[in-house]
Amino acid sequence: MGPVVPVVTRVAVGAGHWAAGRRRRALAAWTSAAGFGLVAWGLGTEAPTPAEVRQNMEQNMQRLQREGVLREPGPEAPAAAGTQTPAAHRLSRYDPLFKPAVTVVGMVLGVWWGLRWPRRLTVLAIAGEAPAVVITVPWVARAVQRRRPRMAIGYALVVAGSVVRLRAASAEPLR
Repeated sequence: MGPVVPVVTRVAVGAGHWAAGRRRRALAAWTSAAGFGLVAWGLGTEAPTPAEVRQNMEQNMQRLQREGVLREPGPEAPAAAGTQTPAAHRLSRYDPLFKPAVTVVGMVLGVWWGLRWPRRLTVLAIAGEAPAVVITVPWVARAVQRRRPRMAIGYALVVAGSVVRLRAASAEPLR
Protein backbone atom coordinates (compact mmCIF):
# COMPACT_ATOMS: atom_id res chain seq x y z
CA MET A 1 0.00 0.00 0.00
CA GLY A 2 3.00 2.32 0.52
CA PRO A 3 3.74 2.98 -3.18
CA VAL A 4 0.04 3.25 -4.09
CA VAL A 5 -0.88 6.23 -1.87
CA PRO A 6 1.52 8.78 -3.49
CA VAL A 7 0.39 7.75 -6.99
CA VAL A 8 -3.30 8.05 -6.09
CA THR A 9 -2.65 11.38 -4.39
CA ARG A 10 -0.73 12.77 -7.39
CA VAL A 11 -3.49 11.70 -9.79
CA ALA A 12 -6.20 13.16 -7.52
CA VAL A 13 -4.63 16.56 -6.92
CA GLY A 14 -2.32 17.16 -9.88
CA ALA A 15 1.35 17.95 -10.15
CA GLY A 16 3.53 21.04 -10.18
CA HIS A 17 4.35 23.79 -7.73
CA TRP A 18 0.84 25.24 -8.03
CA ALA A 19 -0.57 22.04 -6.53
CA ALA A 20 1.67 22.02 -3.43
CA GLY A 21 -1.16 23.09 -1.13
CA ARG A 22 -3.47 20.48 -2.61
CA ARG A 23 -0.85 17.77 -2.16
CA ARG A 24 -0.48 18.78 1.47
CA ARG A 25 -4.25 18.67 1.88
CA ALA A 26 -4.21 15.19 0.34
CA LEU A 27 -1.48 14.13 2.76
CA ALA A 28 -3.57 15.48 5.62
CA ALA A 29 -6.65 13.64 4.34
CA TRP A 30 -4.75 10.35 4.07
CA THR A 31 -3.21 10.88 7.52
CA SER A 32 -6.62 11.46 9.09
CA ALA A 33 -8.04 8.47 7.21
CA ALA A 34 -5.24 6.24 8.50
CA GLY A 35 -5.92 7.56 12.00
CA PHE A 36 -9.62 6.82 11.75
CA GLY A 37 -8.80 3.37 10.37
CA LEU A 38 -6.58 2.61 13.35
CA VAL A 39 -9.26 3.90 15.72
CA ALA A 40 -11.85 1.63 14.07
CA TRP A 41 -9.48 -1.32 14.34
CA GLY A 42 -8.76 -0.45 17.95
CA LEU A 43 -12.47 -0.21 18.75
CA GLY A 44 -12.87 -3.74 17.47
CA THR A 45 -9.84 -5.27 19.15
CA GLU A 46 -8.96 -3.04 22.10
CA ALA A 47 -12.40 -2.13 23.35
CA PRO A 48 -12.98 -2.91 27.02
CA THR A 49 -14.73 -6.14 27.84
CA PRO A 50 -18.18 -5.99 29.45
CA ALA A 51 -16.58 -6.90 32.78
CA GLU A 52 -14.16 -3.94 32.48
CA VAL A 53 -17.01 -1.62 31.58
CA ARG A 54 -19.01 -2.82 34.60
CA GLN A 55 -16.00 -2.40 36.90
CA ASN A 56 -15.30 1.13 35.58
CA MET A 57 -18.94 2.09 36.04
CA GLU A 58 -18.99 0.78 39.61
CA GLN A 59 -15.80 2.72 40.41
CA ASN A 60 -17.31 5.91 38.97
CA MET A 61 -20.51 5.41 40.97
CA GLN A 62 -18.54 4.87 44.19
CA ARG A 63 -16.46 7.98 43.51
CA LEU A 64 -19.59 10.07 42.88
CA GLN A 65 -21.18 8.75 46.07
CA ARG A 66 -18.06 9.63 48.09
CA GLU A 67 -18.13 13.14 46.65
CA GLY A 68 -21.77 13.52 47.60
CA VAL A 69 -23.03 13.90 44.05
CA LEU A 70 -25.09 10.73 44.23
CA ARG A 71 -27.02 9.46 47.19
CA GLU A 72 -27.07 5.85 48.30
CA PRO A 73 -29.14 3.59 46.07
CA GLY A 74 -32.48 2.51 47.39
CA PRO A 75 -34.15 -0.88 46.96
CA GLU A 76 -34.07 -2.09 43.40
CA ALA A 77 -37.25 -2.17 41.41
CA PRO A 78 -38.38 -5.65 40.36
CA ALA A 79 -37.93 -4.83 36.65
CA ALA A 80 -34.32 -3.78 37.21
CA ALA A 81 -33.23 -7.16 38.50
CA GLY A 82 -30.71 -7.62 35.68
CA THR A 83 -33.08 -7.94 32.73
CA GLN A 84 -32.99 -5.58 29.80
CA THR A 85 -35.99 -3.76 28.44
CA PRO A 86 -36.87 -4.67 24.85
CA ALA A 87 -35.65 -1.29 23.53
CA ALA A 88 -32.31 -1.57 25.35
CA HIS A 89 -31.88 -5.09 24.02
CA ARG A 90 -32.48 -3.92 20.43
CA LEU A 91 -29.95 -1.10 20.81
CA SER A 92 -27.29 -3.24 22.50
CA ARG A 93 -27.54 -5.76 19.66
CA TYR A 94 -26.28 -3.14 17.14
CA ASP A 95 -23.72 -1.44 19.41
CA PRO A 96 -20.69 -3.51 18.23
CA LEU A 97 -21.50 -2.48 14.65
CA PHE A 98 -22.38 1.16 15.31
CA LYS A 99 -19.04 2.59 16.51
CA PRO A 100 -16.89 1.06 13.75
CA ALA A 101 -19.49 2.02 11.12
CA VAL A 102 -19.53 5.64 12.28
CA THR A 103 -15.73 5.66 12.28
CA VAL A 104 -15.56 4.32 8.71
CA VAL A 105 -18.12 6.89 7.53
CA GLY A 106 -16.06 9.61 9.23
CA MET A 107 -12.97 8.30 7.45
CA VAL A 108 -14.58 8.39 3.99
CA LEU A 109 -16.15 11.81 4.48
CA GLY A 110 -12.94 13.12 6.03
CA VAL A 111 -10.88 12.19 2.96
CA TRP A 112 -13.44 13.79 0.65
CA TRP A 113 -13.61 16.94 2.78
CA GLY A 114 -9.87 17.09 3.40
CA LEU A 115 -9.05 17.04 -0.30
CA ARG A 116 -11.19 20.11 -0.89
CA TRP A 117 -11.15 22.34 2.22
CA PRO A 118 -9.75 24.53 3.72
CA ARG A 119 -8.23 26.19 0.68
CA ARG A 120 -6.90 29.22 2.53
CA LEU A 121 -5.98 29.83 6.11
CA THR A 122 -8.83 31.83 7.56
CA VAL A 123 -10.47 32.20 10.93
CA LEU A 124 -13.18 29.77 9.79
CA ALA A 125 -10.56 27.19 8.76
CA ILE A 126 -8.91 27.43 12.17
CA ALA A 127 -12.30 27.28 13.89
CA GLY A 128 -13.16 24.18 11.87
CA GLU A 129 -10.00 22.28 12.79
CA ALA A 130 -9.57 23.45 16.39
CA PRO A 131 -12.40 21.36 17.89
CA ALA A 132 -10.96 18.18 16.36
CA VAL A 133 -7.59 18.89 17.98
CA VAL A 134 -8.99 20.04 21.33
CA ILE A 135 -11.31 17.03 21.61
CA THR A 136 -8.92 14.42 20.26
CA VAL A 137 -5.75 15.25 22.24
CA PRO A 138 -7.27 14.08 25.56
CA TRP A 139 -8.41 10.90 23.82
CA VAL A 140 -4.78 10.20 22.89
CA ALA A 141 -3.74 10.50 26.53
CA ARG A 142 -6.66 8.37 27.66
CA ALA A 143 -5.85 5.62 25.14
CA VAL A 144 -2.20 5.64 26.26
CA GLN A 145 -3.28 5.45 29.90
CA ARG A 146 -5.55 2.50 29.17
CA ARG A 147 -2.84 0.76 27.13
CA ARG A 148 -4.69 0.85 23.83
CA PRO A 149 -1.86 1.56 21.37
CA ARG A 150 -3.82 1.34 18.12
CA MET A 151 -6.35 3.85 19.32
CA ALA A 152 -3.66 6.16 20.71
CA ILE A 153 -1.75 6.16 17.41
CA GLY A 154 -5.01 6.58 15.48
CA TYR A 155 -6.11 9.60 17.48
CA ALA A 156 -2.60 11.08 17.20
CA LEU A 157 -2.80 10.70 13.40
CA VAL A 158 -6.17 12.47 13.38
CA VAL A 159 -4.61 15.39 15.28
CA ALA A 160 -1.62 15.39 12.92
CA GLY A 161 -3.99 15.46 9.93
CA SER A 162 -5.71 18.56 11.32
CA VAL A 163 -2.38 20.31 11.84
CA VAL A 164 -1.15 19.37 8.35
CA ARG A 165 -4.44 20.57 6.87
CA LEU A 166 -3.97 24.00 8.48
CA ARG A 167 -0.34 24.13 7.29
CA ALA A 168 -1.48 23.26 3.77
CA ALA A 169 -4.05 26.03 3.88
CA SER A 170 -1.34 28.49 4.88
CA ALA A 171 0.86 27.33 1.96
CA GLU A 172 -1.90 27.69 -0.64
CA PRO A 173 -1.46 30.80 -2.79
CA LEU A 174 -4.14 33.47 -2.49
CA ARG A 175 -6.45 33.78 -5.49
